[in-house]
Amino acid sequence: MAEAPPLPTNHEAATIADIVTQTMRAYHAPALSLAIASRGQWVYQQGFGLADQRTGELATAASRFRIASLTKPITAVAIFSLIEQGRLGLHDPVFGQRGLLAVDDGARYPDLVSQITLYHLLTHTGGGWANDDADPMFRHPEMNHQELIAWAVRHQPLRHAPGTHYAYSNFGYCLLGRVIENITGQTYAEYVQHAVLERCGIQDMTLAGNTLAQRAPGEVIYGQNGSDREPYEMNLTRMDSHGGWIATPSDMVRFAMHVDGFNATPDILSADSINAMTTPSPANTGYACGWCVNKVPNWWHRGSLPGSLTIMARTASGLCWAAFTNTRRDGLNLDAMMWKVVKAVPAWRA
Repeated sequence: MAEAPPLPTNHEAATIADIVTQTMRAYHAPALSLAIASRGQWVYQQGFGLADQRTGELATAASRFRIASLTKPITAVAIFSLIEQGRLGLHDPVFGQRGLLAVDDGARYPDLVSQITLYHLLTHTGGGWANDDADPMFRHPEMNHQELIAWAVRHQPLRHAPGTHYAYSNFGYCLLGRVIENITGQTYAEYVQHAVLERCGIQDMTLAGNTLAQRAPGEVIYGQNGSDREPYEMNLTRMDSHGGWIATPSDMVRFAMHVDGFNATPDILSADSINAMTTPSPANTGYACGWCVNKVPNWWHRGSLPGSLTIMARTASGLCWAAFTNTRRDGLNLDAMMWKVVKAVPAWRA
């Protein structure tokens, strides 16, 4: 059995606390929580600050945050689980007579739309519906999924042929959630809970509510310092498969440990699936299927919503980490902060 990685010494723990609290002061973050595992074993979990400034409720390692786009790796793993079951193919068409979705009241799809495959959605190479001022996911909040998809297909034509251009697309991952529902006959959340989260030993993740009144037990409050757009005026429940979950950093580290390709914790996908999921597309060498990647190879994803900022990473040295905060300010870089934290304990990088 491999030797357990060391916990930080008192001095190293104090250095970590200094790094975190300095970041919080610099960017007026009410709460910040992080978790780190090394070679499949926990080495650090800690919450800082206040989950609710109104009541003085402390943030802890058990505090839950909106994870925003850290949802995308979860959705990608769910899709690959269905591929492993033989229920999907990576290059299956999404629209058209043989497509995985039927959402546009029988109308003929534009030719480019009919060329979109599951792989294009996973890699953000569907040809349009980008995360910009016209992002469909932030328009028409009164529409449900099916109505929004039908509207976007009719009224927002693709700008590129599928597979030729990378453009980060929340809407593409919304479509993936609907594929999961069509194939399984379950809601997106039900399938992910059963096929992904429970297999990782995660029990307490849930989809976020839209309003403060829908705040879940143990969830932090967002945007308390007035630093961002109103965090409680979004149709967040409609963002389920691209940005809808709430979790602790430990939950997301546990998830990462079960798809990291190491032997320390059993993976819930095959080695072939993990390799396919983390191989970048020809259109962007820095993004694969639901994960940012580099040649090291490290895998990671960031998340950002009004009032929320998150990061999750798996490094080639055997580390998995996550850090969440309940504010979003220009210049706040949780990834840079976490690399400083890791460097504070040299043994973690051995």
